[in-house]
Amino acid sequence: MREGLIPHKITTTLRLSTTEAQARTLTEALGEVFDPENSAVAAFERKDGAWLIEVYFAEAPDREAVRDLVRLIAGEEGVARMRFDELAAKDWVAASLEGLEPVRAGRFLVHGAHHRAALRANDIGVEIEASLAFGTGHHGTTRGCLEALDALLKTGRPRQVLDIGTGTGVLAIAAAKALHGGVVAGDIDPIAVEVARENARANGAGCRIRFYCAPGLRDPFASRQGVFDLVLANILAHPLKRLSPELAAALAPGGRLVLSGLLERDVAGVLSAFRLQGLHLERRRLIEGWATLILH
Repeated sequence: MREGLIPHKITTTLRLSTTEAQARTLTEALGEVFDPENSAVAAFERKDGAWLIEVYFAEAPDREAVRDLVRLIAGEEGVARMRFDELAAKDWVAASLEGLEPVRAGRFLVHGAHHRAALRANDIGVEIEASLAFGTGHHGTTRGCLEALDALLKTGRPRQVLDIGTGTGVLAIAAAKALHGGVVAGDIDPIAVEVARENARANGAGCRIRFYCAPGLRDPFASRQGVFDLVLANILAHPLKRLSPELAAALAPGGRLVLSGLLERDVAGVLSAFRLQGLHLERRRLIEGWATLILH
């Protein structure tokens, strides 16, 4: 279970071992209390049957307030099991990538340099190393988009691709390597854009992707109407709804729009916003509680 996208920069983490019932309640409660753009809550079942809650904060939280919330749900025993850790963003990303296995999504394989041997003959590899921007393919939203891209490539070959909220550039790099064509990719975070550029160069796709740093489609190459056969937008529900007119306008006739960064509860509202723009659901995929939608 996960609430919120893991922030690009992590200053503080919280870990707590608890029961499944308390883990589910705490995940929802903490996800409601903290800003989803600056924090994320995840809960995992361990091999011994206990559940581990991990909370990632972009800014140092009010620890007493967090303890009070945990106390309401898990009691003093839960508070006693809490552990806060402070760390730099670089330390967090490096630690998070250690030991991660490659992620397969159809023909795409997202991997680190130490897993190059895992590539098979027909795989399209995207090599991503530790960086300041989050996006290794392990998150359900990224994997869902890669699977959607792989499925769409079996039915056609888009000539123009736009990637909104590119992060580390995984989706843009995957599209550029699969299509050997031009991709436009943007992010609001200048650090993410620089990291994505470096990743594209490392993957031999730097000359095929035009990166920009701006909110949404506020770039001359991204804001062209009726141009893109495929638009990928892996961001949160609220900005997706706000951008729905611009995203719809960017699509070429017969184009496809892949949306992610959505919790299951967000799907109905997002679909309603895009239905007003003349777009309709073609396929839905749910991974780890995160929805990926293909619209046409």
